[in-house]
Amino acid sequence: MKALLISDKIVEHIYSNSISERLKDIDFVISCGDLPNYYLEFIVSTLNKPLFYVMGNHFNNGMYTENGLSQKHPEGCIDLDGKIIKFNNIVMTGFAGSMKYNSGAYQYSDLEMCLKACKLKIKLFLRKLFGQGCVDIIVTHAPPFKIHDGKDLCHRGFKVFNKLIDSCKPRYFIHGHIHLYGTDNNWKTSVGKTEVINAYGFRIIEIGSKTRRNGK
Repeated sequence: MKALLISDKIVEHIYSNSISERLKDIDFVISCGDLPNYYLEFIVSTLNKPLFYVMGNHFNNGMYTENGLSQKHPEGCIDLDGKIIKFNNIVMTGFAGSMKYNSGAYQYSDLEMCLKACKLKIKLFLRKLFGQGCVDIIVTHAPPFKIHDGKDLCHRGFKVFNKLIDSCKPRYFIHGHIHLYGTDNNWKTSVGKTEVINAYGFRIIEIGSKTRRNGK
């Protein structure tokens, strides 16, 4: 199966009616945050494939209604934050937001993210107890600590994500938040059997085989 990964940047190559033909072999889409609702809704409606997402730390895509500003999540898309969802035998979970650096939405301290992860671990333990296995893909906005992250507080990764990689050993850990420029950049790192992938812009991965860069 092929997955389209998107995050942080609207890409004209994707935001085009021609994707229904060019990306017709895509089986599902994963968004790692900081993208406007209209972009996600366009992709899910044009490709007519499931789109799974987590929110980024810049969720300001409100919609003005007769009752004022309404903060809505993208329609027709599936929120992974704190959930465990199975699609075509692939088990996914996710965590929204970034490290807390001001009073904005979807920002968490290390302790707050640890508490979110603990709740998920209970669900994963119950899955193992009933022989359902762990997760194949973890989707986050922020990266793990010291893997693709930045030095400033806003872009620092969460240490609990590293622990999840060690304990769950997902096939893929997919994040956004860290912008990449040029061609010489670090967008994929192997941690044991887990591929940590920065989805900035877009990537296409083929589940169970090698990751292809920018659809090439």
